[in-house]
Amino acid sequence: MATSSRRVLWKGAISFGLVHIPIALHSATSEQGIDFDWLDKRTMDPVGYKRINKKTGKEIDRENIVKGVQYEDGQYVIVSQDEIEAAYPKTTQTIEIEAFVDAGEIPFVYFERPYYISPINKGAKVYALLREVLLKTNKVGIAKVVIQTKQHLAVLVPSEKALVLNLLRWGDEIRSLDDLDLPGAGVSNAGISPKEMKMGEQLVEDMSDSFKPDEFTDSFREQILKLVDEKVKAGDTETVGPIEEVEEEAAGAKIYDLTELLQRSLKKGKSAAGGKAAAVEDDADEDDSDDDGDEAPARKGASKSASKASGKTASKPADTKTAAKASGKPAASKTAGKTAAKKTAAKPAPAKRRSA
Repeated sequence: MATSSRRVLWKGAISFGLVHIPIALHSATSEQGIDFDWLDKRTMDPVGYKRINKKTGKEIDRENIVKGVQYEDGQYVIVSQDEIEAAYPKTTQTIEIEAFVDAGEIPFVYFERPYYISPINKGAKVYALLREVLLKTNKVGIAKVVIQTKQHLAVLVPSEKALVLNLLRWGDEIRSLDDLDLPGAGVSNAGISPKEMKMGEQLVEDMSDSFKPDEFTDSFREQILKLVDEKVKAGDTETVGPIEEVEEEAAGAKIYDLTELLQRSLKKGKSAAGGKAAAVEDDADEDDSDDDGDEAPARKGASKSASKASGKTASKPADTKTAAKASGKPAASKTAGKTAAKKTAAKPAPAKRRSA
């Protein structure tokens, strides 16, 4: 079993009738799969994905991508980002219970993802009251909740000392059984004899046990981790170096005051050529510091973005911000900065590509 997490996803409340219970939402699960990164076997450089026009086979920039919904074969309605954001449900940070139903009434195919709920702000007593009432009555609460920007149907279930919010699939997401070739319901309709039924019951009885989740493990994951450990001990490893790229200034993306750049150069006591390189380095540092305020992407997303940067040729440097985020190191060395300064002086830099 994975270790518990005290990290709070969001704080809000459980609400039904006039009852208001302040709570915090925590993740109840942890993904334990193996993350295989793509590497170029010739150079051990990361390999990533690109945005490719499926018709031309050419890579396209992010600013040329729009979102469309297909309503007929080959026919799309384009929906702008503003229209998408306007359709997002209002975030209330509230689990609105709309009804209480019998615990066994919800088919298990509806259950999707569980979250633990804990009381906050002196809400422990009313939290415990709701938990105990649900346990005694064998009821669960059907609710709606907005997590991030998506609205979910959910069920509030008592589990040991906790209340668990389990997200449910919407009714139109569950496929019907009508088109499946299934045997008839009931012993006689299925053609099962009393003798066969008795033998089946005996077999189930012989194999009956209590549920012990720790006894069941992912054998593939364990085998791969064992193989990795053995190769590390044997020294059978490869080094994937950090990706250091020269940043190309985005045309029109930022306007810097020339006097300010000259003053910086003079303070550093650089020559005219060295001053230009310092200015470019300062600009790159400012861009990188801006990135620190952005929302951190998922680990896999960062890896793929860094991989995308490595796939480009030396003559076309990749986006430094993407490489800096993936490697956690400065985007370019001083030598690279001087090179960039020379290129900037020679001709305007092309527009910088943004990673996903």
